Amino acid sequence: QVQLVESGGGLVQAGGSLRLSCAASGRTFSSYFMGWFRQAPGKERTFVARITWSNGFTYYADSVKGRFTISRDNAKNTVYLQMNSLKPEDTAVYYCAAGPDSGNWNYWGQGTQVTVSS
Repeated sequence: QVQLVESGGGLVQAGGSLRLSCAASGRTFSSYFMGWFRQAPGKERTFVARITWSNGFTYYADSVKGRFTISRDNAKNTVYLQMNSLKPEDTAVYYCAAGPDSGNWNYWGQGTQVTVSS
């Protein structure tokens, strides 16, 4: 059974930092893309960042480029999202996802809330 379990969300002031973690289990993800998405209240879920597990290639949404960093730890089967210079508009539920390519996300975590106060 595939599981993606996010952690690390919370309340932070604008300009602060948080690091989200996504622990993956239940299958081999070595050929997969791992991604982070977010959904703000009343809005659709949007892409934030992704990483290719095999070679570490990364890609970011323009809104977070230069502030967020996605990384992975192969030994721990964990993907991270380091979020710096947080803004109130970053407030959302953040979801971890995994899929065989960047257009197909087969597995999702339960989400973790990030709230940035002004």
